Amino acid sequence: MADTFDLTVIGSGPGGYVAAIRAAQLGMKVAVVEKWPTFGGTCLNIGCIPSKALLHASELFEEAGHQFRQFGIDVTPQLNLKQMLAHKDDTVTANVSGIEFLFKKNKITTFRGTGSIPAEGKVLVTPESGAPTTIESRNILIATGSVPISLPGIEIDENKVVSSTGALAFQEVPKRLLVIGGGIIGLELGSVWGRLGAKVQVVEFLDRILPGLDSEAARQTQRNLTKQGMEFKLSTKVTAIEKQGDGSVRARLEPAGGGEASFAEADAVLVAVGRKPFTEGLGLEGVGVALDERGRVRTDAQFRTNVPGIYAIGDVVAGAMLAHKAMDEGHAVAEIIAGQQPHVNYGTIPSVMYTSPEVAWVGKSEDELKAAGIEYKAGKFPFTANGRAKAMLATQGYVKILADVATDRVLGAQIIAKNAGEMIHEIVVLMEFSGSAEDLGRTTHAHPTLSEAVKEAALMCGDGAIHI
Repeated sequence: MADTFDLTVIGSGPGGYVAAIRAAQLGMKVAVVEKWPTFGGTCLNIGCIPSKALLHASELFEEAGHQFRQFGIDVTPQLNLKQMLAHKDDTVTANVSGIEFLFKKNKITTFRGTGSIPAEGKVLVTPESGAPTTIESRNILIATGSVPISLPGIEIDENKVVSSTGALAFQEVPKRLLVIGGGIIGLELGSVWGRLGAKVQVVEFLDRILPGLDSEAARQTQRNLTKQGMEFKLSTKVTAIEKQGDGSVRARLEPAGGGEASFAEADAVLVAVGRKPFTEGLGLEGVGVALDERGRVRTDAQFRTNVPGIYAIGDVVAGAMLAHKAMDEGHAVAEIIAGQQPHVNYGTIPSVMYTSPEVAWVGKSEDELKAAGIEYKAGKFPFTANGRAKAMLATQGYVKILADVATDRVLGAQIIAKNAGEMIHEIVVLMEFSGSAEDLGRTTHAHPTLSEAVKEAALMCGDGAIHI
């Protein structure tokens, strides 16, 4: 009889691999089941990592063509898309190979194939070829992530009509790219191909882009992207897509509230209307694991499902579909199974959109504070008044900090700036320790740095900033 594992993880994405490694560190006998040829899940293979490689490369291309001259650097950039895609692929390979190394280092047993749960304490691994294997396990963790949502009547072929996966692999720059969805994925990938020469039009069902982001920040971001050549049609839905004889596509657009239709021609369409939890083929119904009304696995505060010994984390459960949220949950669930008492503070999980400039936020927005009736004060500092930003020609954007009127405790923040994704973390740490705006404003920041704008925004919550 085969040995029984302490923990078997189904899925090796950010949540799954972190859980497996942390459990192994805590002395558990761990198995990981992965159906893909490589580890790392969506994020490392076809999501956050390859998209950031293309975002960075395309931003450098854009800067070389339009900004370098202002720095006294005269160049005429030539796009080598084949090499840019090779850089993306090399980045992915380096990251997924790293996960494989860590599994071996931590003596984690890996199984290739589709994982399902035929009964409590058992995981069935079905490979593409060969006989299935049954694993005995004291605990099972569902970490199967999410998949792109499709639209009714619109077939994604990953050629002309693509999900984020296809949009990472265009072999030539589409002259006209229609993006359905004004969320993070659509705007990031739209900006990649826009910088490389595509004419990008974004169609969004809502009357604004980036739902969930502070409305002022969303408006500013739309203005920034519009200046970069991106077009927006808000309060609009796409009801049909027809492929044309010349290889182009024709999309039927209708007002969200009803009305006369119009049409948009494009060479490619990116469907980026969100993602949904992936539970297909897991056998959850048979074993009795409950799902919520949105198809997510129901869990309690300890990530336990209603079936003893079965846990779930990441995109497959409620909450933000963010890799770092899944990683924190993976770390925590391993410690819970080991008898420890960790926690995940969902109120301080940051979000970042890696456009140019980047947009980063954490905690509550002004819209949320107003809706909740919470009295707050806002400190806002523009990068036009920041010396380092001026030197870098990176003055678009601002830092906004929101603090409680009575206690001065920081409740949320938004940053629109170059490297905003890096700058947000000092506010995350401050909020984790329930710090005040005054704490932040009295903390010394090196000069000249972009982060000085964070200090100045904090001062604006009090007597006022110095440099404005």
